[in-house]
Amino acid sequence: MRYDLTPDTRALGYKLLTATVTPRPIAWVTSVSSDGIVNAAPYSFFNVMGDAPPVVALGIMGKPDGAPKDTARNIRETRDFVVNLVSRDLAEAMNLTCIDAPAEVSEVELAGLETLPGVHVAAPRIAPAPVSIECVLQQIVDTGPAQHLIIGEVKAIHIADACLLNPERGHVDTPALGLIARMHGAGWYAHAPQMFELERPVYADRQD
Repeated sequence: MRYDLTPDTRALGYKLLTATVTPRPIAWVTSVSSDGIVNAAPYSFFNVMGDAPPVVALGIMGKPDGAPKDTARNIRETRDFVVNLVSRDLAEAMNLTCIDAPAEVSEVELAGLETLPGVHVAAPRIAPAPVSIECVLQQIVDTGPAQHLIIGEVKAIHIADACLLNPERGHVDTPALGLIARMHGAGWYAHAPQMFELERPVYADRQD
């Protein structure tokens, strides 16, 4: 079956993309409004996009009424944010921050989350998150009337000490992070999926 996507098939396209491009890592983004309100919201249109410089990208759609989401507006105004990664024990708190609260309400306070100040950015990080990535805005690409691709340059990565095998060499115990990922449908997530390893091939080794 082929599905041709047009503006008239937006809902269908979203359903198909989110049901097939899985699992998706979750960026639990903290940002600060120009009024000093700390916002937290999860986004699964997210990934690392390079290392020279190190950058991450967020895809943020608008609200149902077409208005920009608080996260996009905050980042545009203050030009920084923190990506916090979500472990299984934080899933319920993360889900609570999906709530459609008004802009003057802090989801961090609503969810009872402890925060720590950023080192390079004004936005705080979520203290219990196993990984927090401090970012400054590099650019925003408007991909639709209320849809934005936000590219942030990574300035610091905070990783829980318990999840490091060798801090000096940057060896991370990735399974110990216990991260969850977004799956299909309205509320499905994956946790601790089965893993397998494949050695990357070398072309010269195949020239016998």
